[in-house]
Amino acid sequence: MQITELTPAFFPAVVRLANTIHGDNYLSHTSLTTMQLQGIAKGINASFVAIDEQQQLIGYRLSFAAGQWQSDNWCTEALWPVARADMAYFKSVGVSAGQRGKGVASSLLQASVTALKQQGAKAGLAHIWRESPGNAAQRYFSQAGAVLVKVHPQRWRHLSETMGYFCPVCGALCNCSAAEMVLTFNAS
Repeated sequence: MQITELTPAFFPAVVRLANTIHGDNYLSHTSLTTMQLQGIAKGINASFVAIDEQQQLIGYRLSFAAGQWQSDNWCTEALWPVARADMAYFKSVGVSAGQRGKGVASSLLQASVTALKQQGAKAGLAHIWRESPGNAAQRYFSQAGAVLVKVHPQRWRHLSETMGYFCPVCGALCNCSAAEMVLTFNAS
């Protein structure tokens, strides 16, 4: 497996994988273009892809640089361990079904954390999908050292109502909850 920076050459494969995992209309070429740019600061890209030996995409991680994303109603800034200006954002991760449990997501997270630290971030925030099979997403992020800040019911419902997002668990109207979690970066 090779971990490399996310570039436009990978966009079609990332959109396909993300929509397969997270549901129709989760990502588009347009939204991914914007998100990829949100992850670049100081000339450092914090978003990555994982490629197998046959040069096929097996995973991706989208991460936003501190100061290059907007907080919203599902951000509990008063409970964060660092200032908003020092908080990066882990937007999305996906690993193809046949590659799960092989360390792909962990390798992608490690690459993003390294890049975000180089950009100057002190921590990263994520809204973890609690309805992932067996709540694997929250377990994985907890094992990486993240701590739970707050649980937000119906976190993605507005995307169903306004953007046509089709949840793989709920269908046309998403009622899934999110675990707002923070991973504090160790100084190095």
